[in-house]
Formats: sequence, C-alpha cells, structure tokens
Amino acid sequence: MSGEMDKHILKEAAAAFATDGEAVSCQRYGSGHINDTYCIWVDQAGQRLRYILQRVNHNVFKQPIPLMENVKRVTDHALKRLKEEQCPEAYRRTLTLVPSVDGKPYALDADGNCWRVYPFIERARTYDQIETTRQCQEAARAFGEFQKLTADLPGEPLFETIPDFHNTTSRLAALKEAIQSDPLGRVKEVQKEIDWYLSREADCHLVVDYLKSGELPLRCTHNDTKLNNVMLDDVTGEGICVIDLDTTMPGSAIYDFGDMIRTATSPAAEDEKDISKVTMRMFMFEALVQGYLSSAKSFLTPLEKSLLPFSGKLLTMECGIRFLTDYLSGDVYFKIHRPEHNLDRCRTQMALVESIEAQMDEMKAVVDRY
Repeated sequence: MSGEMDKHILKEAAAAFATDGEAVSCQRYGSGHINDTYCIWVDQAGQRLRYILQRVNHNVFKQPIPLMENVKRVTDHALKRLKEEQCPEAYRRTLTLVPSVDGKPYALDADGNCWRVYPFIERARTYDQIETTRQCQEAARAFGEFQKLTADLPGEPLFETIPDFHNTTSRLAALKEAIQSDPLGRVKEVQKEIDWYLSREADCHLVVDYLKSGELPLRCTHNDTKLNNVMLDDVTGEGICVIDLDTTMPGSAIYDFGDMIRTATSPAAEDEKDISKVTMRMFMFEALVQGYLSSAKSFLTPLEKSLLPFSGKLLTMECGIRFLTDYLSGDVYFKIHRPEHNLDRCRTQMALVESIEAQMDEMKAVVDRY
C-alpha cells in the first residue's frame, strides 16, 4: 500500500462492496484518462482474487447513478443472454458488477464520489496500439457481439449519459455558433477549414434524419469504440470482452462502426502535423468489416449495412468539427500541448475524410463481399 489515497480506497473497497473477503492490496491500474482505476487483491479465506475498483468521474459524467443503472442493465442482460447460449465462459465475456453491501451496483463515499467494482477478467488484456489485422478483426467482432447481446434489451431506453454525444447536427450548430461569436478572432486564420466542413453539411444531417424518421433503428450502442476498449485473450488472441461502458446509451450502430474506422485505419497519430502520413488503410478497413459483420450481420438492417463505409467519414468529420469548434472557442475542452494543437487535430481528421472519400467505392465493394 502506498499513499493516503490508496489507504482510503482500500478502506472504501473493503467496507462498501460484497467481495466476500478482505482487501489486502491496491494499486493504480490501466491507461484510462477519465475515471480513477485500481486493481485490488481480496483475500477470500486464504485465496487471493483480483477485482477492478473505479471511481466514476462526475466532472465528465454529471449523473453517475443513472449511468450505473445503465451499466447494470446492460451487463445483467448480456450475462443472461450468454448463459442462455450456454457459453462456457459467460463471466469472461461480459463485465459483471459486484454489488455494494446494501445491494446497489455502486457505492457512494463520504464525499459523494461514486465507486464500482468488477471482478478482474484474468488471462486477457487490452492493447493501446493495435499491431495486426487479426487484433483489429477481433476487436470489431467483439463490438458487434456486444451490440448483438444487447439488441433485445427490454424496458425503457437507456439513460443518455452524455446528451447529443454523436449528434453531428448539433455539433455543426456549435461550430456555427463559435464562428459567429469568434471570441479570439481566430476565424480569419481558418476560413479554409471552416469552408471545408460547411461544404459537407448535408452529410452531417444524414444519420440524425434517418434516426428521426425511424428508417434507422435506435440501438444500445457503446459510443466509444476505440479498439483498446476490447480485451483480447492472452492465449487465443480472441476478442472476449468489451469494457468501458460509461457511454453505453441509445445510438446508432453507424456511430460505433464509424468510430472504429476513425481510430483504427490510419497509421498517423490523431494530432500528426504531417498530413501526408494520414490515410485510410484498406486492409485495416477490411479487417474491421470482416470482424464486425461476422457477429453483427444477423441483426443489422440493409440500410445500416449500406452506411458502414460512410460511417467512417461521418464520425471523422464529427471529431474534426469538435476540434475546430474548440480551437475557435479558445481550447476549452480538449487538452492541448501546443498553441495550434486542436487545429492540427482538425486538419488530420480532414485528411482522413478525404482519404475515405477517395476510396468510398472500394469500401462499398468490401462491405458487399461480406
């Protein structure tokens, strides 16, 4: 044990959750930036088991209790479905929550912080950098499997943990407001970038309009489909469990697949200054399609499937719009490490969109093959 925070956490974990034993050690864990994550060892009558203990960041997630109700509904339903399918490793294939001692899926500490505990999924790990097409394929298959397991989630729609998170229409409206107010006088420097995004306005409304009309179904979606949110089995390399469920809420399958394309297909960093390095690599796109459709084909509608190539363009544009809006607003949302950091990020997204646009016909042909 090291430091006061750790002692406090150990005390909280031991006292607040039904782990059937005494927490004997605790250390910071993982590379996540939003929540505080710890690995705790619990002594259960001489046997030591690992758990993940997390504090939900209430600065990002303003209503952590309905968020935790979402996580409980989704994980309970996924476990039920896996058991119905007689999956021999059901408890490794979904996160499961350890209840607090008073039976809730979370515990509040004296300061009002919201905590949760998951059993540790052994013999699997996440990768911050995807190195092979197989890893890409497996992560995409796991996200498809997650959507499939939650496709028939009963009851009311899930709580919207971050309202309008992937609403590209409202993201564009925020950009127009930032252009109008121009608080730092930056508009004149970036007119080319502004014109580029505004010339693609019709694309921004497409999925939102389809959802409104009911032509696209509202699904239970993950909404943060970076490939390091999938645990891969240490032995088989198989994508076994989707993690980081805080943004799981009603959305479109298009959002989840589009963000996979945005984050997995370009070899360049999100803030690469040399945009000649930015490209949508077709072999990585094909690995995503192959993996995703192997599990998602059974429930996707023909319209959803036809929009998969476009999804990468949409989500990359949305991200670029957010970077440009933040640059015009004075860099208030995304952390920056240099003066034009958000502008570099915005231009990287533009380059990736152009690469996708140039290869759209081939991308459609790839989807048609699967």
